[in-house]
Amino acid sequence: MSRRCQLTGKGVQAGNNVSHAQNKNRRRFLPNLQTTKLYSDALGQMISLRLSANAIRTVEKNGGLDAFLMSRNDSKLPEEALRLKRRIEKAAARKAEAAA
Repeated sequence: MSRRCQLTGKGVQAGNNVSHAQNKNRRRFLPNLQTTKLYSDALGQMISLRLSANAIRTVEKNGGLDAFLMSRNDSKLPEEALRLKRRIEKAAARKAEAAA
């Protein structure tokens, strides 16, 4: 399982530990990933995702998973998020068609 956020694509970065004596040792900066379940209104079910803490806050701020994905440009979403966005768009279209 890769250390990458499934909505924002945030991943591992590399850098240096720098001591007081300016010794530099390579290190990895790991994203703060959490396994969470978010409810999709269009699909009517919980979706389990591995998200960074920053992504969880952003989803909540935007009003939920569906609103977050619809507000994002496709070029800014990773492949997994794009597939989920397409599923949500199709389900929302079916709901709108059934209501009309």
